[in-house]
Amino acid sequence: MVTGKQVAVIPARGGSKRIENKNILAFHGKPMLAWTVEAALKAGQFDRVVVSTDDPEVAEIARRHGASVPFLRKNYADDQSPVSLATLEALRQLRDELGEEYQVVAQLMPNCPLRKERHIVEAMDNFRSRSAKAQVSCFKFGWMNPWWAATLSPEGRPTPLFPDAMKARSQDLPEVYCPTGAIWVAEVEYLRAHQSFHAPDSIYWPMPWEASIDIDTREDLRMAELFHTMDQGGR
Repeated sequence: MVTGKQVAVIPARGGSKRIENKNILAFHGKPMLAWTVEAALKAGQFDRVVVSTDDPEVAEIARRHGASVPFLRKNYADDQSPVSLATLEALRQLRDELGEEYQVVAQLMPNCPLRKERHIVEAMDNFRSRSAKAQVSCFKFGWMNPWWAATLSPEGRPTPLFPDAMKARSQDLPEVYCPTGAIWVAEVEYLRAHQSFHAPDSIYWPMPWEASIDIDTREDLRMAELFHTMDQGGR
């Protein structure tokens, strides 16, 4: 049994309902997936950067940009299975088919192209310094204040989710964070035991919200393209 220390798994199945072939869609001159592969490699944190996919075309694009694709995904390639199970399946295949066992896994979603290598380094540093079992990336809510959220009736009448908070000034309310799929990290055995990164001892790691944009819709894509253009223009 060959034992490595840290592995990055990029779950990138073929197909997508809301944006067709989202993981290989062109994003500023590269396939979407390539941005995550290159950031993972440049971070220099991993013994192997693996793309887990059921699609030969995705596999070929991943290899072209430097990722390891030693096998195609055998299970959890549907759009209903939690992504954590796809990562666990990749870890199982690495162990059973290649004889490789890892201590720490980082799950990097392929549709977060604004996440840079420095964010991965910072996330891994925080995971180690906190002696965490599992860590989920998140961002702080900004101008969209969730404390003032409400549902609307067909007539447009609001029902506040947090009625008491509606009476408070925004600066008096505690900061609130939302998870993002950009960088999730866990001890492999802990992930196997709980089957999820969202486990009793998991912690959140805040990152810049612009870098954490997770593209699921055309609106997300337009926002990511705008921020990428602004970032390039500021260099």
